[in-house]
Amino acid sequence: MSASLPDLPVTFRPARTRAVLYVVGIAQLVALTVIAFLLPALSGGERISFVFTGLIVLAVLLLLARPKVVATEHGITVVNLTTKRTLAWAEVLRVNLRVGDAWVHLDLADGTSLPAMGIQPGIAKQQAVQDARTLRALAEAHGSGDHAG
Repeated sequence: MSASLPDLPVTFRPARTRAVLYVVGIAQLVALTVIAFLLPALSGGERISFVFTGLIVLAVLLLLARPKVVATEHGITVVNLTTKRTLAWAEVLRVNLRVGDAWVHLDLADGTSLPAMGIQPGIAKQQAVQDARTLRALAEAHGSGDHAG
């Protein structure tokens, strides 16, 4: 294995995007809670609905912050919004991040493609490109097949 590859396990996730989602989620929950208790005309049920709405928005934002890709000696675990899939290295034929892609796509040995939302250009394009290159190099070092892309 090349000295430039990271020690495994390694986790790829959009750190800046996650930070923004966490801050926005908490800020809107605090704002809605403060508004609920500062507006004198609201009933108890209306106050609860303000806080409940803030909790729902926070839950959605935390769900959006969930994606990650974990590379281990044995393979890759891709965690997207609502799904988690573990792949052996041999199952990953190609790691793609093309211009305009919202996130990395993994071409798999079964002929399908799997989005890996844990590496996404978003607000940290250079980091995503670097992470995609690292994941591609790991796939080439540990897997088999066509790794161009």
